[in-house]
Amino acid sequence: MDEAVRMDAVSKVYGKGRGAVAALREVSAGIPRGRFTAVMGPSGSGKSTFLHCAAGLDSPTSGSVRLGDTELSGMNETKLTELRRQRVGFVFQAFNLVSSLTVEQNITLPLRLARTRVDRKWLDEVVERVGLSERLGHRPAQLSGGQQQRVAIARALVTRPEVVFGDEPTGALDTMTARDVLTLLRETVDAMGQTVVMVTHDPVAASYADTVLFLADGRIADAMDAPSSDKVAARMTRLGAWN
Repeated sequence: MDEAVRMDAVSKVYGKGRGAVAALREVSAGIPRGRFTAVMGPSGSGKSTFLHCAAGLDSPTSGSVRLGDTELSGMNETKLTELRRQRVGFVFQAFNLVSSLTVEQNITLPLRLARTRVDRKWLDEVVERVGLSERLGHRPAQLSGGQQQRVAIARALVTRPEVVFGDEPTGALDTMTARDVLTLLRETVDAMGQTVVMVTHDPVAASYADTVLFLADGRIADAMDAPSSDKVAARMTRLGAWN
């Protein structure tokens, strides 16, 4: 299977000596291209560290991380920043929009930072897909939480990234709005061939994915294809996520 991201024996240790904490322990996993992968686990299981290492936001202590054919381990911060800007999209719980910029300016910000020309046709398609065509001149404060998250998704898509990474992207949204955002992420995979990797604690959110990876104590404890929210919740219970 064609893999967008490959992690081999990845460990991440924070601190040194007796205070050292192992967030990941020799994790090996492949993220298939053009698929929606959710990452779940109890608090402290290492899921955010997994995402950060896979996305090049953090460097592993040991092991190999590849984005496509590019080895990330050992890259300096300048090279990693360049790679993230050109080949990776991010959607965070906090939206991370610039309040003084319009919706259109927020969406195209990564292109401006990279000094890349805006492909107007692609921008129009992305904006239409996320349902923001009537909001391009608005500023973030004039939008609902769901609309702000849609801006963040459009910003992540506009660079045509190899992978979109989401860190609890629906965590700050109400149930109905979260469903809309998850449906949108699902559509980017099905209609646009996008690869999406999402960390979540919500079994309903995970049920939108093709595959769920379960982490526990810094290791991959299980994987599930064609997940349902009930099956995901039952698996999380067995992992001791909820008592």
